[in-house]
Amino acid sequence: MNTLELKGNKEPDEQKTPVEISGSQAVLDAMISEGVDTIFGYPGGAIMPIYDALYDYNDRLKHILVRHEQGAIHAAQGYARSSGKTGVVFATSGPGATNLVTGLADAMIDSNPIVCITGQVYASLLGTDAFQETDVINITTPVTKWNYQVTDASEIPEAIAKAFHIASTGRPGPVLVDITKNAQLQLFEYLGYKKCSHVRSYRPEPEIRKEFVEQAAELINNAKKPFVLFGQGVILGQAEEEFKKFIEKINVPAAATVMGLSALPTDHKLHVGMLGMHGNYAPNVMTNECDVLIAIGMRFDDRVTGRLDKYAKQAKVIHLDIDPAEIDKNVKTTVPVWGNCKKTIPMLTELVKEADHSDWLNKFRELEKEEIREVIQDELNPTGDIMTMGEVIKTLNELTNGDAIITTDVGQHQMVACRYAKYNNSKSSVTSGGLGTMGFGLPAAIGAWYGAPEKTVVAIIGDGGFQMTLQELGTIMQFGAKVKILILNNEFLGMVRQWQQLFHDKRYSFVNITSPDFVALAKAYYIDGQKISERKNLKSALEAMLNHDGAYLLEVMVGKENNVFPMVAQGSSVSEIRLK
Repeated sequence: MNTLELKGNKEPDEQKTPVEISGSQAVLDAMISEGVDTIFGYPGGAIMPIYDALYDYNDRLKHILVRHEQGAIHAAQGYARSSGKTGVVFATSGPGATNLVTGLADAMIDSNPIVCITGQVYASLLGTDAFQETDVINITTPVTKWNYQVTDASEIPEAIAKAFHIASTGRPGPVLVDITKNAQLQLFEYLGYKKCSHVRSYRPEPEIRKEFVEQAAELINNAKKPFVLFGQGVILGQAEEEFKKFIEKINVPAAATVMGLSALPTDHKLHVGMLGMHGNYAPNVMTNECDVLIAIGMRFDDRVTGRLDKYAKQAKVIHLDIDPAEIDKNVKTTVPVWGNCKKTIPMLTELVKEADHSDWLNKFRELEKEEIREVIQDELNPTGDIMTMGEVIKTLNELTNGDAIITTDVGQHQMVACRYAKYNNSKSSVTSGGLGTMGFGLPAAIGAWYGAPEKTVVAIIGDGGFQMTLQELGTIMQFGAKVKILILNNEFLGMVRQWQQLFHDKRYSFVNITSPDFVALAKAYYIDGQKISERKNLKSALEAMLNHDGAYLLEVMVGKENNVFPMVAQGSSVSEIRLK
């Protein structure tokens, strides 16, 4: 009789009689109690007892066997981003655990809630350089929100409860629980699992100070040229509707960070585009023209600000953020508004007055026309024979109506996708923002599909990034994730090549990349696909990809030396954004 049947998954105060179970069973009972339905992982010696116990939980826990632990954590990130839930990863000790580090760093900087369970050698062997032993706690401390090593089975329920609570509350992030093999095997008296609601010394949300909200409202009410910048905090706070009501009440232009994309529908009348190095012309230029800059759930990353000593110096800055550490970190704030924006935005909305900033908004639209004329027209409607990345995204938009989940890898294709993809629904843009991890796109798409299997999931990937994690085609083959893979192949490591062209006299040092036959490779994994190089085939090929019942790979050959513009060169002011 298994554990759950014995104890009925009751809370400790309901269950009077303890049950003797193993640490491994306690781990899996915790997963079920937390509502976990999908785990991404890879077994090994030090985590084998948990996998042995998992054999009896297959009816309640879906385990996706990836082909590399980095694939597991990127998949968990994609799952978390598309579902709004906490992603879960299992990995073994040593190389299994160290293979998670890139994904942990990515999840940390992009605020993705992830719980990683790693196996570890027997407690008696810790510190002896035992086979596949690494000090995973010290290795992962800089890239986790919290981590903990369990050496006794009785610690497991509380440790995992803390892990889920810390990962998913406040500013979300990755946590790691390292469990020694003896603790996994050990039997102990179990009184049931209780979710964690409080951790001593951990304050997930700072106290909201009403006087700061009032000061922010006063600045906004007196503003002639207010401008809103919004980031992923709006999505993480589930404050999309509150945000929309706020900007509509004061009729203010709003621009998204890369991570904020999809928090507001792309076609919303107040959406003026994307900020940043390859963002839209108007929001970058007008950042240095506004009189009140309202930042919501974003962290003033260097890719957004450009040169800090020339960033929004004329503006009063209001910064709404759940993480007090982000306030004044990069940009000096006039009024800080600490707290979850789900709570702070309605407080602000109540105090601000209805306003009409149409003349100010029209200035954005005028600059938008200039960008369309100088950049966007040729990118989306090219007259030459060679296809552009932008026209591929435009055609994809026409076929998906902005309802697909788009994951990207990192590079030129990422910036083009972020610039031109249409999003009608929140949680539909999944990209590696802060770390910029090549290889993210494919495994993230797998996870995103498991997080929202009712959605069409399209992974837009470059020929370079695809080759970093293409082994995850095996995961698709085995488990049937219906992911659409769109490779935009320019036969270069495109973003590095663009910088070498613009700033290093076209000295193309090791950016020419040779690729295999991607379609043949996909077919080796029993995944259908095709390759096109002519515009006349583009729409029908995309239709074939989207209409196919299952995974599909479409490779599109695009211009080899096309560049992504506009561009704010590193070390330049956002006002110095280049259109060509």
